[in-house]
Amino acid sequence: MSAPSPAPSSRRTKTTTVLSWVVSIVCNVVLPIVTYNQLTDAGWSDFSALALSSVWPLVDTVVYLVWHRRIDEFAVITFIFMLLTLAVTAVGPHSTRLLLVKDSAVTGLFGLVCLATLAAPRPLMFYFGRKFGTDGTKEGLARWNALWEQQPGFRRVMRTITLVWGVGYAVEALVRIGLSYALPTDTMVAVNSVLSYGVPALLVAWTVTYSKRARARGQAAAAAASAAEPAAAAG
Repeated sequence: MSAPSPAPSSRRTKTTTVLSWVVSIVCNVVLPIVTYNQLTDAGWSDFSALALSSVWPLVDTVVYLVWHRRIDEFAVITFIFMLLTLAVTAVGPHSTRLLLVKDSAVTGLFGLVCLATLAAPRPLMFYFGRKFGTDGTKEGLARWNALWEQQPGFRRVMRTITLVWGVGYAVEALVRIGLSYALPTDTMVAVNSVLSYGVPALLVAWTVTYSKRARARGQAAAAAASAAEPAAAAG
């Protein structure tokens, strides 16, 4: 006997989730990078190229608002940090060293924002997790919000992830600034690229592993509690 096929509603939900992720990643990551590179190669200034690249997160916000009838926090945060990058590019001196340090101002600020939100009612990574851990529907968002309200373990996981990302990016910024003045410029350009891609890759890999282990521990605790209920009732 063959296994039953997934329900049509389940397939639609998965398709909607994947499509939402694709649109978000394309508008917030791929298109800004491609636009910036193409414009700077064509002779545009860094500031002008960044300014035009920052339009894409706004496009994603509008698409998400029309699609889901709510604001996408991820796109808003991306847009804010692109504005911060614009500000740093506009007001900062343009020596070679300071151009290398410029990226550290943004990533370091992101780390500090993560740490600051630990004092807020919900940390920053709760919203990032809701973006990529749900299908964006009212039901999916309600389930995610219920996890926060009802499960202390879930709140602890979100705060731990936020703490690690905050410390990770704050340390990365300090290391990048130090290396920018300690290493030759051509060497630091290569190191800068490694840090730009390596640090988020390591943080994402850790987050996935940590989340899976935390979920497994939670499921094991729930199973143990369910098994203990009949014994407690019998006693």
